Amino acid sequence: MYRVLFVCVGNAGRSQMAEAFFNHLAPDNAVACSAGTLPADRVDPLVVELMLEEGIDISHAVPKKLTGEMMNNADRIITMGCGVEGVCPAKWITTEDWGLADPKGKSIDDIRHIRDEVREKVKELIAIIQKEAKI
Repeated sequence: MYRVLFVCVGNAGRSQMAEAFFNHLAPDNAVACSAGTLPADRVDPLVVELMLEEGIDISHAVPKKLTGEMMNNADRIITMGCGVEGVCPAKWITTEDWGLADPKGKSIDDIRHIRDEVREKVKELIAIIQKEAKI
């Protein structure tokens, strides 16, 4: 099983979308989870609403705290753009940063754009992993 870990600060928007898209689009021998360095109390309701537009229900998703076990179990770790926010785990682990805007406090149209960007990046990631890891 190939494991991807998506990390951001609050685990309430970008990383939740990435996890959901990956698990929806990837083959059965690949799985994603997400976590945050400072997890929020809940997933952003607008993010939940906009993922439903894609036919993906994340209404039961809960922000999770990033752990060493999560990092150790991941084959690939992707941060969402949290390097800018100063609390990204990239200082002590090897990660790939996608540099995505944080949807927190953004308009529904801005979040929709972020969601679409996440979906495209996840599709590209799956294609790369299928080539590299033969999943």
